[in-house]
Amino acid sequence: MQVIVSIKDVMDEMDILSDEHSAFLNRITGELVTLSREELSAAEENDAGDRYPAWQQEMIIKAREVLESDDFLALPSKFDIHEYNIMEDFCFSVKDDGIRDGLLHKIRGQGAFRRFRDGIRLNGIEEDWYSFRQEALERIAIEWLEANQIPYAKDKTL
Repeated sequence: MQVIVSIKDVMDEMDILSDEHSAFLNRITGELVTLSREELSAAEENDAGDRYPAWQQEMIIKAREVLESDDFLALPSKFDIHEYNIMEDFCFSVKDDGIRDGLLHKIRGQGAFRRFRDGIRLNGIEEDWYSFRQEALERIAIEWLEANQIPYAKDKTL
């Protein structure tokens, strides 16, 4: 019997990803694993030598398992999530013309993410942003799970 995966767990993994980390889901067991680029490289090179601390050696062994198994699938990466597009969509969703235009101006050019955070804080719409972002992450997680034919549940109590 195939395991039912929690959307919340998948979203939590997607939420903590960075350029240096990738997350994987075992489609059979539902296990989620986040690995660093360094751990994946060491696993590819078959390197789990003494230069790594014990905890990282364990992660390199897990990385090797992930790379060698067809059961593990890579979750959407930061590049797949398009955080900037989510931010822009949020700006367009703001009803107040002045706030919307101000936010759209803030997200242009270098430093857009910092200026955006400052703008939502200044306008008192942080909670709206975080709700909007969570809904976007949920949509991405659901699309990915369905595309990979993985059963899921919204409720954490599976």
